[in-house]
Amino acid sequence: MKLRLILTCIAVIAIAHISATTLPDSLIRRYAAEMLIIGFRGDSLETDPDALHYLKDIRPGGIILFDIDLTSGGGLGTRNIRSREQVAHLTAEMKKAADYPLLIAVDQEGGLVQRLKPRYGYESLPSALHLGTEINNPDSTLHYAEVMAGQLREAGVNMNLAPELDIHRSDCPVIGKLDRAYSSSPDSVALHSGITIRTLADKGIVSVGKHFPGHGSAVSDSHYGLTDVTSTWNEEELIPFKNLIDSGDLKAIMTAHIFNRNIDEELPATLSKKILTGLLREKLGFDGVIITDDMYMKGIIDNYSIEQAIIMAINAGADMMIMGNNINTGYESDRPEKIIGIIANAVKDGKIEESRIIEAHNRIHKLQQSVGF
Repeated sequence: MKLRLILTCIAVIAIAHISATTLPDSLIRRYAAEMLIIGFRGDSLETDPDALHYLKDIRPGGIILFDIDLTSGGGLGTRNIRSREQVAHLTAEMKKAADYPLLIAVDQEGGLVQRLKPRYGYESLPSALHLGTEINNPDSTLHYAEVMAGQLREAGVNMNLAPELDIHRSDCPVIGKLDRAYSSSPDSVALHSGITIRTLADKGIVSVGKHFPGHGSAVSDSHYGLTDVTSTWNEEELIPFKNLIDSGDLKAIMTAHIFNRNIDEELPATLSKKILTGLLREKLGFDGVIITDDMYMKGIIDNYSIEQAIIMAINAGADMMIMGNNINTGYESDRPEKIIGIIANAVKDGKIEESRIIEAHNRIHKLQQSVGF
């Protein structure tokens, strides 16, 4: 009788402990929404119902802005960016509607990759390769980093999906041939990237170093399919990431949708626990926010269902995922709700540990609090 009573008490205590540590569904969905950086069509909340709905009802961790709507085949100025005045108005609207520390992101690298273009009234920025190799003068890099910081702050953008921490290789179609990396020297990449990251941070803007663990040696583009760097990648490609992690400058890192069998024989970096947790977190000591490249790029969705990819990325160690809704797979206005449902169901089914989304929430919250506006 006493034994039965003791066992019953133990069971009650265990159940009480479980119920005390299990998140309610509303909080699971809230944390899932925070993990998303989502895109929308339109250049004003007054004319785009999706954007207002996302900010008021879904409350994503971040929004990503584009100037070209690839889903409709539109040209320049067909998405979220038309002019300096319009962008500043849009981001002010967004922050007011969100009523929480929303991350607003763009890709403003310079050269061929800058969303805030001269066409819209912004000063042109030179490419990373021009600054890091052709000029290779830290003062010049500092000058243009200050220009960039001013552009972003005026635009109301507090997250820059840059700089490239990749190593320059001239035969890489998506980086080298577009002059997006500073140099073929890892130390030079770290030097110039660090100047840019610190300069933007001084203006309250968080930088996202990309693409871990190194995309510069790829000979194909993961936007369009499988990219394998096993035979071209070198461990020196980790040096810029390591240097900037060690210095404390790097607060967020973007993953690469690449296979690198030197590190993981089975999975691309974005979905690999060996790479995101084993290498980036444990070996290199990074405790900032890990952000995936867009999860609808063909390097991922040609090989995995979106449900598989989302669950695997989170379990691998990703804290935030880009869902730009601006890939040639098309625009879906309810895509954020679908992704939140996938994450929430996976947590409830035990496919994703609650501790993993709590950990992500804590990192995201810290990053959001670090932005200056």
